[in-house]
Amino acid sequence: MRVLVLGNGHRAGVEEEARKLRPFLEQHCDIVLFDLRQVVDLAPLTADLALVLGGDGAILRAARQMGYRQVPVLGVNLGKLGFLADLSPDDLRRCFPSVAAGDFRVTRHLMFECVVESPGHSRTFLGLNEVVIRSGPPYRIIDLDLLVDGEKVSEFSGDGLIVSTPIGSTAHSLSAGGPILGQELPAFVLTPICPHALTSRPVVDSADKPYTMMVRRSCAGAVLIVDGQDTISLTPEHRVSVRRAPVQFSLVKVPGQSYYQTLRNKLRWGTGPNFRHEP
Repeated sequence: MRVLVLGNGHRAGVEEEARKLRPFLEQHCDIVLFDLRQVVDLAPLTADLALVLGGDGAILRAARQMGYRQVPVLGVNLGKLGFLADLSPDDLRRCFPSVAAGDFRVTRHLMFECVVESPGHSRTFLGLNEVVIRSGPPYRIIDLDLLVDGEKVSEFSGDGLIVSTPIGSTAHSLSAGGPILGQELPAFVLTPICPHALTSRPVVDSADKPYTMMVRRSCAGAVLIVDGQDTISLTPEHRVSVRRAPVQFSLVKVPGQSYYQTLRNKLRWGTGPNFRHEP
């Protein structure tokens, strides 16, 4: 098995753990690249698996670094929560020999392209979690127009709007009151951030439609944030569109893992109230 080892070397403990793991990994696979800064161009490389050390942010960076040539990702959690990074270093040592022998499954997940257009200029960003348009300093209310499949469907006033994939539905969107989506659904969730209206609620719709947002009037500090990593200042001249990407993110699952198990273990979803014991 040919493996890329990627990770967030800026996070405390990642480089140390990577040095400990490397001799073990070399016993079971061919390490094509060992990059803890995630700056190497992966386009000329071929691999069967990308082992990502760090937290979910490291996985987001790895997905963007791989671009339109996605390699299945196995995440090792050295961060705080690690919703996508299921394994601890000890879990990896236990299961990696089986993974190297092919005992795993791969799930496929929606990625998006975010196109930012202004007069005479256009940029496209590939992402996995979400696109956020929000107000910034001096933190005044932001007014947004939303078009779905070319039709103007809503006007939002508030702190902003999140367009999230199913993978991203358990991140910023969840914190803003959005629903949890099954990770393999072909859908986007639109979640207003602190809307100034009782009628504004999250909506789930097909990933086959384009979603376009525009700042309706000038708002100092308005920004677009892609996967928490790229930030672009916005004016009413900008047009932001989100659409399904022509590539999918691939996540490695080892035996004994499931999505609902992760929801229970990481987010405490579905656990009962803490009743007191009756005599």
